[in-house]
Amino acid sequence: MTKNIGSTERVIRGLVGVALILAFFLNSDGQYSWLYLLGIIPLGTAFVGWCPPYALLGINTCKTGK
Repeated sequence: MTKNIGSTERVIRGLVGVALILAFFLNSDGQYSWLYLLGIIPLGTAFVGWCPPYALLGINTCKTGK
């Protein structure tokens, strides 16, 4: 697995993931509050540095030393 997510995007994905998971715990009375748990996806991709849809589409935002 080659990294395909740049550092700036990793930070943004991490913040979005944490915000969504935090919103789940702060707003757990709604019928669709479980959707906030989808924040696990951007948090996981930020942690690993690899995004499967980016790999399928050939997108790479990671800066290389070329």
